[in-house]
Amino acid sequence: MAYKALYRKYRPQTFSEVYGQDHIVETLKGELAGGKISHAYLFTGTRGTGKTSCAKILAKAVNCINNEGGDPCLSCEACELISSEEATDIVELDAASNNGIDDVRILREQIAFSPTRLKYRVYIIDEVHMLSIQAFNALLKTLEEPPEHAIFILATTEVHKLPATILSRCQRFDFRRIEPEKITERINFIAKAEDFTITPEASALIAAAADGGMRDALSILDLCLSASKNITEETVAEVCGMSGNEYLNKLSEAVISGDASAALSLIDDLYTGSVDMMRLAVDLAAHFRDIMVVKTVSTDKKPVVCSAAQLEIYKEKAARFNIKDIMRAQELLSGCIASMQTANRRSLLEMTIIKLCRPELCDDIASLEKRVRDLELGAPRKTAAAPVVPKTETATKAEPQKAPEKPQPVKTVAEDEEIPLPEEDEAPAPMEPETAEETAPQADTPIAEWSEILKILAKTAPLMHGVLNNSKAYVQGQFLLIDAPNTAFKSLVNDENPVHREAIRRAAEQVLGQTFKLGPYKAKTVQDDNDPLRAFANKLKQFNV
Repeated sequence: MAYKALYRKYRPQTFSEVYGQDHIVETLKGELAGGKISHAYLFTGTRGTGKTSCAKILAKAVNCINNEGGDPCLSCEACELISSEEATDIVELDAASNNGIDDVRILREQIAFSPTRLKYRVYIIDEVHMLSIQAFNALLKTLEEPPEHAIFILATTEVHKLPATILSRCQRFDFRRIEPEKITERINFIAKAEDFTITPEASALIAAAADGGMRDALSILDLCLSASKNITEETVAEVCGMSGNEYLNKLSEAVISGDASAALSLIDDLYTGSVDMMRLAVDLAAHFRDIMVVKTVSTDKKPVVCSAAQLEIYKEKAARFNIKDIMRAQELLSGCIASMQTANRRSLLEMTIIKLCRPELCDDIASLEKRVRDLELGAPRKTAAAPVVPKTETATKAEPQKAPEKPQPVKTVAEDEEIPLPEEDEAPAPMEPETAEETAPQADTPIAEWSEILKILAKTAPLMHGVLNNSKAYVQGQFLLIDAPNTAFKSLVNDENPVHREAIRRAAEQVLGQTFKLGPYKAKTVQDDNDPLRAFANKLKQFNV
């Protein structure tokens, strides 16, 4: 005998067996017991909440010879015919695949015939919202004044798509999501009947993962039984894919710590492992949502679907996150997901992660507020090292400076070391060339070959290509001076990981035929007063704060 899925095997056969829909069951039983049968019913609600099951029970109840307080007896000829699916007078129509006007016309032609073996001919139309406008119009008159022997039961998960004319002709019943306690009760009943064991934590986790749908809960239970006859919380977590998502914990940890380098390295590993970047962004947004809920909900019952171990991780992260920072992460990730439809997904996600780790790169109010909060909590201001000028012959002849009272370590510059790019709130003096012979090429006219270099970067380093959009470059001696309006450029190039610097140098060498060192381009006449935090600090100084 072929195996029968649990949700089919344990589908309720009477109204008394329906779980979690007491408000609907009692109303239908009361109407049937009093002989008040409507010509059209509308069952609406999310998937797996019992709409189709109640429709089949109602079809039995209206045709049952020995109706018992509104419940079908299950033993009369009509009940047995319907239960065995041999009753030709019970017509089930899937509107998802039979949604045309011709399908409705056939139905209208058949409805005129009297039932063959039952008292009523019952038409159950599932996913009725999928019918076309023409099909709805063809059904409208029949639905309003059907023959006395015909009953319509319409079921839908998207009631807002139904025309008002259809809604007004039906008796509507709204199916609610089934409470987790009810789902747990049903799971424990099935476990006893099927002779397998399940821990209370496992049944509670299945109920939470089902999101109010009994059918989904029993489908998950079926999968768990395939893995083990002794179902534990770990079994459910493995089957539902709740385990193995440690990378989400690592990414959120990098955001909390402000470690953009670790976050980008992890994204690179996931990308190499063929993880879809949009799926990763969606999962990370859901991860931050769970942290937000855990931080906000004060009761022990947290509305998140996770194992007990993961819940403890959420609590630990929630204690370290400011609620505004979590909401900022949600907003940035939502914008990233929306933009992924038409742009490079990996680049967008990487730039979003950098913004999450480095709020000083963003000019929005939420990022500015985070920077101020960090300063209030005593966090050090993130600034890059001061630009170091390469040694020159003139510099060696300069008089020695007076040593400070507390000597500080002096950073030396290797021969092939890059000049650090300054943060946006620093305005260093223009860079001096290394030798007198290198004064000829002046950094006043952008190089025409820069567009060719960017084309190479588009293939070899897409992230850097996106960051360098609308940028210019100048050559001064051994240095390639880059003027990029995107503030994320400086952070990427100054990062400890040299991959971005090397990509630019290789592309420049391929086009210009010479190996360059990298440096910032800063016009002498430009005054950088655009940092809102710096302006705020200057105002405080005016008041001697």
